Amino acid sequence: MRIAVFVSGGGTNLQAIIDRIKDGYLADIDIGLVVSSSPKAYALTRASDNNIPSVVLSAKDFASREEWDLKVLNAVEEAGCELIVLAGYLSLLGKETVKAFSNRIINIHPALIPAFCGEGMYGIRPHIAALARGVKVSGATVHFVNEEYDSGPIIIQKAVDVLPDDTPEILQQRIMKECEQEILPKAIRLLADGKVSIENNIAYIKD
Repeated sequence: MRIAVFVSGGGTNLQAIIDRIKDGYLADIDIGLVVSSSPKAYALTRASDNNIPSVVLSAKDFASREEWDLKVLNAVEEAGCELIVLAGYLSLLGKETVKAFSNRIINIHPALIPAFCGEGMYGIRPHIAALARGVKVSGATVHFVNEEYDSGPIIIQKAVDVLPDDTPEILQQRIMKECEQEILPKAIRLLADGKVSIENNIAYIKD
């Protein structure tokens, strides 16, 4: 299966996918394109280092979101990608892309949805909110993407304990390493194997 990976920053989750391709877990997965919302994203260097085609498509560089949306969709389709993976991507996808790839777009969110999610909850913010609320566990969620922030069917989640001396930065790094980088490749594996179905906005995993 060929995938497009969308990024905005460092690309640690992109690297996790690349590493799992190399170690054989995702041996049949091909990253056909990396799409970045920023020309400064280090994820672009990761793509170049691994000979993966990449393109920078930022909505602010287009006359309208509709024009940007179509450009994104065309880039993914021209690369022959079957699945879009949002791996630290901070932009809300356009309606045409979401429609064309219905139930074929997944996102990794650094919290246990429905907690600490929605518009504006990205980067360090979910971890700040989690600590401010005093939760005892947090984690990450892989979910399908629709036209609203973090509201698509949940595919897989993983939790970690929140420790007394956690700062937002420490919690962010632990969730990134112990949750995000584990469950995002796992979700791709499940989808590639045809083990995920959706009914009434609930994702079911087949044995």
